[in-house]
Amino acid sequence: MNLLEFNQSDRCVHFSCPERSLSPAVYILLYVCSIAVVLLTLCGNLLVIISVFHFKQLHTPTNMLVLSLAVSDFLMGALLIPELIWMIESCWMFGRIFCISFCLISVFNMIFSIYSIALISVDRYLAVSNPFLYTNKISVRLMCIVVNSNWCVCVAYSITFYYLNESSMTSLMCSGECVLFLSQEWPVIDLIFAFIFPLSVIIIFYTQVFVIAKKHATAIRELNNHTRTKTQKITSHSMKSERKAAKVLGILVSVFLVCLLPYCVCSLLGYVIEVQAETNLKLMIMVYLNSTINPFIYALFYPWFRKCIKIIISFQILQTDSALINVLS
Repeated sequence: MNLLEFNQSDRCVHFSCPERSLSPAVYILLYVCSIAVVLLTLCGNLLVIISVFHFKQLHTPTNMLVLSLAVSDFLMGALLIPELIWMIESCWMFGRIFCISFCLISVFNMIFSIYSIALISVDRYLAVSNPFLYTNKISVRLMCIVVNSNWCVCVAYSITFYYLNESSMTSLMCSGECVLFLSQEWPVIDLIFAFIFPLSVIIIFYTQVFVIAKKHATAIRELNNHTRTKTQKITSHSMKSERKAAKVLGILVSVFLVCLLPYCVCSLLGYVIEVQAETNLKLMIMVYLNSTINPFIYALFYPWFRKCIKIIISFQILQTDSALINVLS
């Protein structure tokens, strides 16, 4: 699932940036919209990062995964800047070295986002399947270790990407473009490691989550139809809480897949038939826009996030002991 085209028959000998054919009004509008999208992505995810990092009540295992995904989405927002300029200008204007750096960071960020979503699906499965065991066994410290391990794996993947494609990168890149020609064995590695495996994990575990959530809903209805003891009330509340969290994060995962799958399908077809780089670029923008959407999902479904935003923008966060403010009530 590469961010790049790698048909080596398309090597260019001479390349010059095409002249801009857009009217000045359209040109300005595109840049204004691009700036707005970038700012929304950066500011929205920065609010998520500050909220989870600052408020003690939000230091939960699941929120550590939300925090890592928000960091990844924030980096995606930064990468949107050269990507959108590239799409508007139909020309890469930042040189070869920045192109290679941009592609390496993009590869890292993409794989990190996918594996973060996969970890969220595993986390929700563990929480929904056995809430009490999850509470006792899965700690913030353990989840931080998992997140750090994810970072290390993704860095290793990016290094492997560079090592296996270094010669092709440096010798085949065309001036005015940011199109890297990759080695023949890389598409197979990328297909398995960055597409088949994480998507299989997401689909399998979230299927299990929805099956268990349905059973929980039936159990809660049965408890509501009878006189409930204190223990039953606690069990019912725990089930409802985990089902709600699973539902919200299920929406998050679903939106991610909707944004990701068109690009994945296009990349897979690119191994068989020729796919235009312009088409690939537009679908890649759609993947990036998922990072813009995620904070709105939090704001729509998480009351604590809306409360955190009010505290942050009203500068109450600067007060002494603001980290102890109750944001879950």
